[in-house]
Amino acid sequence: MTNLGDGEVRTAHMVASVLLGYPDDTLYDARQVLAESVAALPGGEVRRRLTAFLGHMTATARADLAAHYVATFDFKRRCCLYLTYYAYGDTRKRGAALLRFKHAFRSSGFELTDGELPDHLAVVCELSARGAVREARRLLLENRPGLELLRKALQAERSPYADVVAAVLATLPPADLRDQEAALRLAAQGPPAEEVGLEPYAVMEATR
Repeated sequence: MTNLGDGEVRTAHMVASVLLGYPDDTLYDARQVLAESVAALPGGEVRRRLTAFLGHMTATARADLAAHYVATFDFKRRCCLYLTYYAYGDTRKRGAALLRFKHAFRSSGFELTDGELPDHLAVVCELSARGAVREARRLLLENRPGLELLRKALQAERSPYADVVAAVLATLPPADLRDQEAALRLAAQGPPAEEVGLEPYAVMEATR
C-alpha cells in the first residue's frame, strides 16, 4: 500500500472513477486534467498504474478502446465491475448486499440516480472522491476478494484496465490471509446462479 493521505486517495479514486467509465469524448477531453492529477500524486504503485493506463489511452484510437471496454465489461462475466456480483451473483442475497452500499451512500449525504447500481466500482470510487473516503474504503475492503478477482481476470485478458483496478487496490491496506483465502474460494466456486430481479439503484447525486 502506498502511504497516501485522504486527499491523495480522493484524487486517485477520482481518476479511477473517470477511467472506469465508458471511454467517450468526455473522458478524452479530460485527459490533461487527469494526467496532471496523477502527476501530483506521490511516486509509487498508484501513480505508476494510473500513468500506465493514461499512456495506453493516449496511444490507442478512441474506437479501439471503446470496443475493448464493451468486449471486456459487457460480455465477459468474470470481468464484472459490480463488486457484489462475485460473492452473490444474481441472487436474493445480493439484494441485501446492495442495501449496504445504498445505506453507505445515504449516510454520506448522497442519493443515487440514473438507474446505476451502487456497487459499480466507478461509483464507489466517486463516493470516495467526493469526500466519503472512510465509507468508500469500508465498502472496498468488504468486497476486496471480488476486487482481487476482477484484477486477476483483467490481467489474464491482458486488459489495460487491470492497471486501474490495481491502482484502486494499492490505495487499500495489504490483503491479509483471510482476504486471500476468500478470493481463492470465489475463484474456485464462481458466483451463485440464481436469477432474480434487482431493483436498480442509481448514480449518486449530492443531497448536501
